[in-house]
This record gives sequence, C-alpha cells and structure tokens, in this order.
Amino acid sequence: MTSAASHTPGYEEADLTTCDREPIHVPGAIQPHGVLLALDPATMTAVMVSANTEELLGVAPDAGLGRPLSAFVGSEAAVEITTRVREWAPGEPLILTLPRDRDGALAGQEIDVRLHESGERLVVELESLGRPRSTLMTYQSARAAMARLSSGHSIEQLVTQLVREVRKLTEYDRVMVYRFDADWNGEVVAEDKRDDLNSFLGLHYPASDIPAQARRLYTLNWTRLIADVGYEPVHLSPVLDPGTGAPLDLTYATLRSVSPIHLEYLANMGVRASMSVSLVVDGELWGLIACHHYRGPHRPSQDARAAAEFLGQVASQQIGQREQADVREAALSAQATLARIMGRIDASGESPLRTMMEDPELLDLVGASGAALRSRGHFLTAGTVPDAETLDRLADGLLSDPYGQPVATDHAAALLPVVPDLSRTAAGVLGIASHADSWLLWLRPELPQVVDWGGDPTNKRLEETEGEGVRLSPRLSFERWREVRSGRSAPWQAWELEVATRLRTHMNALMLRRSRDQIEVAESLLRTVLPSEVPRFEGMDIAVRYVPATTYQLGGDWWDAVSLDDGRVAFVVGDTAGHGVSVVGAMTQVRAALRAYLMGGAGPAQALDRLDLLMVSLLPDQVATAVIAVWDAGSRRLEICSAGHPPAMVFAGSDVTETVATGRPLLGLGEGRAESTVLDVGPDVTVLFYTDGLVERRHADVETAVERLSALAPRVGDLGVEDFVDLVVETSGSGEDDTTVLAVRLY
Repeated sequence: MTSAASHTPGYEEADLTTCDREPIHVPGAIQPHGVLLALDPATMTAVMVSANTEELLGVAPDAGLGRPLSAFVGSEAAVEITTRVREWAPGEPLILTLPRDRDGALAGQEIDVRLHESGERLVVELESLGRPRSTLMTYQSARAAMARLSSGHSIEQLVTQLVREVRKLTEYDRVMVYRFDADWNGEVVAEDKRDDLNSFLGLHYPASDIPAQARRLYTLNWTRLIADVGYEPVHLSPVLDPGTGAPLDLTYATLRSVSPIHLEYLANMGVRASMSVSLVVDGELWGLIACHHYRGPHRPSQDARAAAEFLGQVASQQIGQREQADVREAALSAQATLARIMGRIDASGESPLRTMMEDPELLDLVGASGAALRSRGHFLTAGTVPDAETLDRLADGLLSDPYGQPVATDHAAALLPVVPDLSRTAAGVLGIASHADSWLLWLRPELPQVVDWGGDPTNKRLEETEGEGVRLSPRLSFERWREVRSGRSAPWQAWELEVATRLRTHMNALMLRRSRDQIEVAESLLRTVLPSEVPRFEGMDIAVRYVPATTYQLGGDWWDAVSLDDGRVAFVVGDTAGHGVSVVGAMTQVRAALRAYLMGGAGPAQALDRLDLLMVSLLPDQVATAVIAVWDAGSRRLEICSAGHPPAMVFAGSDVTETVATGRPLLGLGEGRAESTVLDVGPDVTVLFYTDGLVERRHADVETAVERLSALAPRVGDLGVEDFVDLVVETSGSGEDDTTVLAVRLY
C-alpha cells in the first residue's frame, strides 16, 4: 500500500477522525489504467496532464503541456473529439483508434474516450477497451435484463434480479445491493456471489464507512471503478491548475484516484478490485450496486460498465415507482380510514373532540398504540400513554411551531432523556397542533431490532478508550457483529404526517362550523331572553346599554326589569363568568330562575340565596354575580342586595352614594347568606347599575374608574336618562370584558 500523499497529492493525509471531511473530489491523481488530459476548450491545448502520458501515449508530460490535443491522440482522433465537443453529447460512447506510429502502450489500439467539463477545463479521459466484449451483445443483454427486472412484483425481487444481471455483465466475484437507511447506515439487501464465498446478505455497515462527501459523489457520478486496489496512483502534472491555483475537480472522472482510507478498507476485506453503481431515487442516493473481486485486478469493458450503469438507472426508476406505489396504497388505505372516522364524527351529536378520541380506528389510522389530545381545557387520551406531565413536555419539545406542519420522531428519548421507561409507551411521537394550547399526539412503543453488522461499527471510538497511541484506520475484522438496538419506534412515513394534517383541517372546519351554528343559536337565544325593548313603568324612566368585548354577543352579562305585586318593580343586573356558547346557556338558566324566585314572592336576599343553591346543584362549574333592587313607589324605599357584584350608585342632585358592595359572596359557591340594604329615596333620583366591565381595566384601578363616574353627578340633572347612560359608557371607554349599564330615574 502506497502512502496517502502518493494517492492524493491534492490534499493532506486523512484518518478516520477527518475522513468525513476528506476532499476526495480533488485528489490530484488518477488510477493508472488510463490517461487524463485537462484542456483549454478555446484552444484545445493541454493545461494539465496525467504523469503517464509518455508511457501510454508516447508524449512526456512536461513536453505535452501547452500542446494541442492532436499531439497526444493524432489528428484524426483530435478531430473526432473536437466535433463531439462542439455537438456536446458527453454521454454518448466514443471509441477511437490511436495512430500506430507512436511509442506509447496504447499506440494502434482502440480506446474509449469520455468527456466532461470541470470548471473552465475540458477533461478528456482515455482508456483501453478492457476485456473484449461485443457492444451489441452487451446492449442485447441489457435489454433482456430490463425485461427480467420488470417481472418482479416487489423491491426485494427487483434487487435480487439486479445483482444477478450485473454480475453476469461484469463477471465480478460478488455483486451486492447495499441500501441506506435514514441515518445513512447501509444494509446488504441482495447478493449474487461465487459459491465458495461467505455471504454478506443481511449485514449492516455504519454510515462512517461511506462518509457524506463520498455519497455526494455517488449521487453525481453514477459509476466508480477501482481496477486494482493495490494500484500506484498517477499524479497530475501540474497538481494545481495554473489558472486557478487549485486542484482539478475530478467529480465526474472515472479515472479519479480513490481515498487511501477506502483502499485500505477494501484491502482489509480481501477485495482486489471493485466497482459501484449508484441507485438514485428522486435525486437522493437510495443505495449502491457494490461489486467486489477477490482473485486479482479486474476491469470490465467500458460497454459492460455502461450497461451496468444503465441497469442501475432503470432499477432506480423502478424502485422509485414501486416505493411510490406502496406509499400510494398505504396512503389510500389511510384516507379510507380517515373518511370513516370523519363520517362518524360528523354524524355524532356529541363533542367532536371526544368523539374523535373515542373512535375505534383513531390509533389504526397511523399505526399508533396511544394518542393524547389537549385542547382548550380538554385533556383526552386513547390507548397506552404516559402521564399528562410527560405528554405536555413531549408536545412542548416536539411542536415548536403550534400552527405549522406535523412533526414526528422515532426517538422521543432524545427530547426527554431524563424520563425513565419513556420508550415503553412513547418511543416514537407524531404530533400536530392547531393553537399554542391545542395539540394531538400519536404514540408508538419501541421496536427492538437485532442488527448484524459487518464488523464492530464502534472502531472509530477506539481513540477515546485506548488513548493517543491507537492508529485510527479502517477496521480489520468484518466478522458478523450483533447488536440489539432499542429505544426507537417504527419510523413515521410522510403519508402519515399528511393524514394528520387532513384530520386537523377537517376537525378545525367542523369545530368552526359547529361554533358558528352554536353562536347563531346562542345569539338567537340572547335575543329571545333579553328584552329587545326596555319596558316602561309608571313613575320612572329606564335606559340600558350592552357593549360586548368580542365581535359577537356571547358574553355572560344580563339584565332584567320585573313587575311584582303591590306595584313594586325589581331591577336585576348580573354577570355569568366567561364567554361563549356554554356561558350563554348558563346565563339563560340563571336569569330565568332568578326571575321566577322574584315573581314567586322572594325578596332580593332570599332570591339570591336560592339561586346560589340552584347553581351549586345544576351548574357546579359555573359562578356568577348579581345585584337586585326592588323599588316600592308607595314607601319610596329601594331594597338592594348584591352577590359579589359591583355596588349600585345613587345620584341625588350633586350627591353620589354607593350602595353596600356585597350582600353575600358570589353565586355558585354554596357559601354565606345574603343581607339586604334598604334606602329611602327622594324624587328625581337616578340609580346606576353596571357590570364590572365598566370599571375594570388591565392598567387602572377600579377606584379611579368609580371616581370618574362620581364626577358626572353635577351633569345628571341636566340629562335625560338615555343621554346619561351614553355619557357613562363614553366616560369609561371600551374594556376587556362585556359591559352592561342599567340606569333608572325615579320621579
């Protein structure tokens, strides 16, 4: 084995700690079975040449620099190459015969010519045809092989047939299909070999065996040949391009010298020659056709290599088509399942969220073992899940964008490494969110795997355990090395994320549609329950204003004016906590009950105590405040009782009196007893009732707001009650909560 610098003079020596950064596309050298010329395309003169031009073409490297292409290949061949360059069809085969009147080893021989561009240079690669083989026969063989490849019904059958066809074409001792996983580890999924060789089928190889820059080259240049692992590399002369001062980019060169680390790797496996053909699906490296030869150097003819590359391209297309077909089939099945789930949710009169979480196919939809939902106060689960705190932490770690696309991981322990036994119920998580506090997670348990590696894949860690004296080089042993991998779930597929998106879209639309329906019902209920016109009573004027805090009137505020026996009139202002459809329903019940108590003869205090008990039994999760005032015109007495409500304000001339703030605690707690306050009221007095939305502001105290209302006293006598209510609302401004104002002027 020659030194690294000899193999790759274009860059410094690398080892296993730096091989993932090794610039293998600019080695500064080629393999010795061919010649490379880098030309100035404008003049077709040599700028860089391989150091073996004298041996193979009879032209010394130094003497050839600056000379025209014809000096190397003869006039006729130079014309053919120049014509091809003008037509620029680099992919088409070009076979030429070199002049016999040369001293080089290729004189008088048929040679294969390959052309490609590298920056500002035209690269010409010349190589003898190799082992005799008829181009026509290879073409016919390739066509027959295509038909046999198409006969399989699965990817496994396809790659199994592929290795047979490529081995027949190229005559390697072993041909394998090596497939990459999501982490770029490889697995031998098909193999055809000599009978006396041990099998590599099913063995895995770590991603470090083929680092990222090598995978990039495989994606760009489909075929790579090493005719003799023990070759002596041929440097380019000069090593650096005189025009750029940099090594020549040999990404597309088939003669490119290979990393010495990779050559040592092959030598440790006993390989004497190798070839690889890329399998590229949708622009990404799917795998490799890896060919090994053990009996000595081996260089298949160019037409056999071209046929193998053609089969690799055909197989890549068929692999892509079959994977897409498998995905389509799975996706269609999932769509059918989703349609059944959505149909059952739509048909149910129950909560859509609860119906969804109780659906028998929710887990089957994405192959999950558990699911959890948190949405606007609801927390629901299905199947096997961790505790609520762990689920919240998983959602926080996974769903950084609450309005984005679904996110999945098959290694949830990376999100929560400190949670013991997490993988038992949630090794994999697929999550999607609709709002910051609304998400749905599907969970999968771990799926332990027994992985057979081709040798111990931990070789690169030796330096850490053994010290600086250990030489980091490719491993020597490729014996089967078994590892049990745990902590990961089955991977999530793209179509599963798409199904999650469709379910979210449907649920959001359904929730919005039902919300709108409920809003319409609730608004209709509000219009029915709350008087559309202010009632008129003898000896008084009444004015009411309602200002919602939201775009639709679904708050919990209410008011009422009820005619009682003996000419008395009861005024009520209340506030049921919250907003939304459910609050409107609760408010309706509370208002109706309070009206019934008052009309049944209960005084303000007794009515509020009864209402408190009713709410505890009928509406256990709801609280409310209310103030009741009963006016007796005969005695000119006003009996007032409040349950946690802002006090009424009595305006008499320039004087303002606040009634007692609280006659009892707020309603719905089942605590305390009410006490009324009785006021003697003279003529031309205005009583103001309101909900807390009038005086509560986020950045101001209630006392200041009440003082502003009190300051209106001098103007009350000059205003009608309607104008007075408008002034009250204008003075307070808009707030964060609904506001109800009721003013009564007693004459």
